[in-house]
Order: sequence, then structure tokens, then C-alpha cells
Amino acid sequence: MTKLLSILIAAMFAAVSVNAIAAKHMAAEKGAKDEKKMEMKDDKKMDKKKAESKKAAAKKEMKEEKKEPAKK
Repeated sequence: MTKLLSILIAAMFAAVSVNAIAAKHMAAEKGAKDEKKMEMKDDKKMDKKKAESKKAAAKKEMKEEKKEPAKK
């Protein structure tokens, strides 16, 4: 009887340990995916800012071009 009880306890301990390791591994993967998503969002924001700055520069050039012929 005691052998059976010790086998059951050892099996439960092994199952809990494997479950903890698997959960830790899954959390690490999820963290990596979240980081990748954040990087992608940051890249999109930077691309958007670059596009906006290019648009602003183009508008500024257009205004300057319009002003130059009037000065001549």
C-alpha cells in the first residue's frame, strides 16, 4: 500500500512539474509574440510620422514655389 501511495505521489509531482515548465515556456512564447507586435506597431507609427513629415515638406515646397514667381 505504501509503495502504491509513493508511486502516486511521485506521478503527481512529475505532472505538476511538467505543467509548470510548459506554462513557463508558453508564457515566454507569448511574451515574444507581444514584443514583436509592439515592434510592428512602432514601425507603423514611425512610417506614418515619416510620411507626414514628407507631406509637410512637400506642402512647404509648394508654398515656396508659389511665392517665388510673385516676387519676380
